[in-house]
Amino acid sequence: MESLFSFPEPPTPLVGIAKLAAQGEAISEGHNVEYISLENRSMLTRCTSPRMPFSWQINPYRGCEFACKYCYARYTHEFMEMHDGLEFERKIYVKNHSAWLLRQELKQVRAGQSIAIGTATDPYQPAERKFGITRAVMEELARHEGLSLGLVTKSDLIVRDLDLLQQISATNRLSIHMTITTTDTNLARMLEPRAPWPDLRFSAVKKLVAVGISTSVNCAPILPGITDSPKELESVVQAAAIAGARSVAAIPLFLKPCAAKIFMPFLQEHFPHLVPLDYQKRISVLVSKLCRKHGVGVRSHDSGVPSSEKGLSRQLKLFAPR
Repeated sequence: MESLFSFPEPPTPLVGIAKLAAQGEAISEGHNVEYISLENRSMLTRCTSPRMPFSWQINPYRGCEFACKYCYARYTHEFMEMHDGLEFERKIYVKNHSAWLLRQELKQVRAGQSIAIGTATDPYQPAERKFGITRAVMEELARHEGLSLGLVTKSDLIVRDLDLLQQISATNRLSIHMTITTTDTNLARMLEPRAPWPDLRFSAVKKLVAVGISTSVNCAPILPGITDSPKELESVVQAAAIAGARSVAAIPLFLKPCAAKIFMPFLQEHFPHLVPLDYQKRISVLVSKLCRKHGVGVRSHDSGVPSSEKGLSRQLKLFAPR
């Protein structure tokens, strides 16, 4: 006889990083942000993408408070079974045992292999002031020599670690890449609600350069119809040159589906007039011209953007005037 009652299927048990995230304990909370400890098993992650110019990655945190509307890295929370894109900026996982783990794992790095710091989360986001995980990572790196290191950030908090960066630079190959999307403070506040203002980032570039650390500017991402005018781009290149940046890299917008869920409603609200643009080649030519004009190097950057921008064009077309 069939039962008159039906019972839901038991939930699929969590495994891997999703299980570790679920077991994490809240450390503190503020600004709609929850900080959660993560019993991390690894600090050094191998990069398997042939498009990327590095072999290894270090991300001191999972998630990022800067809440950039275009952030491609939101997908990393999906590994922890979090599919609401806003959780990436509201639930920040603090990796435990970072320096100890890194010390063991650096033995895997071979000569000629490079390490990128901050590929999926900003190492100098506000959480760093509380927990100092990036500082611990940099202290460990300062113990080594012969490494090839690149660090990407949007934060002027990096100048707190000038002493360590100088130590690292003395015995390793170190480059800093400051991401600056626009010099327009109001626009930056819309696009990157909790990131430091552009002038603070340029000031950090100047301070890094002054102590002899190789520092470049990533003009990234370049947003179609928003930050891609010659005037907008020249303002970034000129400010980078004044700050003493070694080079500027122009990186067009690339939206993963999870980022599009956040960016497209933002676009619809603030820039509904945008239309598809034939993009990547035009931006590359324009930025190269501006770099030559201001005497700053131009750096090619393989950001993993497909050669065709058709996917982006289709997304933008949704909000084009009819």
